[in-house]
Amino acid sequence: MTTRVLLADDQGLVRAGFRMILEAQDDLVVVGEAGDGQEAVELARRERPDVVLMDIRMPRLDGIAATRAVVADSPATKVLVLTTFDLDEYVYAALEAGASGFLLKDVGRDDLVAAVRVVAAGEALLAPSVTRRLLADFVRSRPAPAAPPVPAGPLTAREQETLEMLARGMSNAEIAGRMVVSEHTVKTHVGNVLMKLGLRDRIHAVIHAYEHGIVRPGT
Repeated sequence: MTTRVLLADDQGLVRAGFRMILEAQDDLVVVGEAGDGQEAVELARRERPDVVLMDIRMPRLDGIAATRAVVADSPATKVLVLTTFDLDEYVYAALEAGASGFLLKDVGRDDLVAAVRVVAAGEALLAPSVTRRLLADFVRSRPAPAAPPVPAGPLTAREQETLEMLARGMSNAEIAGRMVVSEHTVKTHVGNVLMKLGLRDRIHAVIHAYEHGIVRPGT
């Protein structure tokens, strides 16, 4: 199956480089390029891509607002945010806006291709350990909620355990090994967690776990 990708970056050379890398793959096709956030929203609405590579700093409409608009208009579209370690303060806001993960602007060829495939499939977090540390840092720096942590509610014991391991950055294979079950069973548990909690994807399950005290930063 072909994955349709939209590139959103105000630097033409960046877009050209990403297009060359992605279209060298038989299963990936670039359906459009946007030079600013507003154009990205309009193109995403028209083309309905599977994945949008979204820069954060763009004219007219920044990547965070554009991500929010794209996700609201097309929930099936996954957004990968482009950032640098120097701009990490924007990443959490982008994830809250509905992004499914992030890539560094200097991402390598193989990592870029793998990231697009992974996020398009919705199978796993992108760079779990990095994502976990990033989220933990942001949750630690945010004001503590006035209300006590929200319980997992409708989750079974196994689903609760799965959510906790997701939040610690564990892959399906690692979770399966810890729980002594098959990866297919883990995928079923993950799907049930997302459905019962009304979450978009795995990375938002991680955000939910941190924000509701199910997992604490540093654990």
